[in-house]
Amino acid sequence: MSFDHVYLEEVNKDNWYDCCSLELSAEQEKFMEPNAISIIQSNFEPTLRAYAIYLGEQVVGFLMYNTIQEELDGYWIYRIMVDKHFQGSGVGKKATKLMLNQMKQLPNIRKVVVGYHPDNVGAHYLYDSLGFIDNGDRFGKEMAVTMDIEFD
Repeated sequence: MSFDHVYLEEVNKDNWYDCCSLELSAEQEKFMEPNAISIIQSNFEPTLRAYAIYLGEQVVGFLMYNTIQEELDGYWIYRIMVDKHFQGSGVGKKATKLMLNQMKQLPNIRKVVVGYHPDNVGAHYLYDSLGFIDNGDRFGKEMAVTMDIEFD
């Protein structure tokens, strides 16, 4: 599969429904809110940025991050999901790298943080493969892993 055609586009009137129609695998449904909830949240919290993940012309995933610093003095990734038919293909990793490149433009960014349930094996594999570190931070049922941002 070619990842040259993986790109992000801000959620808008043309792709919001496609984002809401994406499906998680059965074992992942318990770990994440539906994309519709995240899209609504981004409309009420103006610091959140929601994006559709495209593979060519098809919406295959959804992600969202905050544009202000929060806990652990980092910028937080709120959601990353890839439709169950595209999981394990590398699309999520490519999209996450694209998002991290966008996040490097945020003011005074030094750290990115993401929280996920410890039993979410797919999330653990993704974030570990990108260099996120578990420093033992916990928020309720979720663990928070961090990545220090380096500039090229």
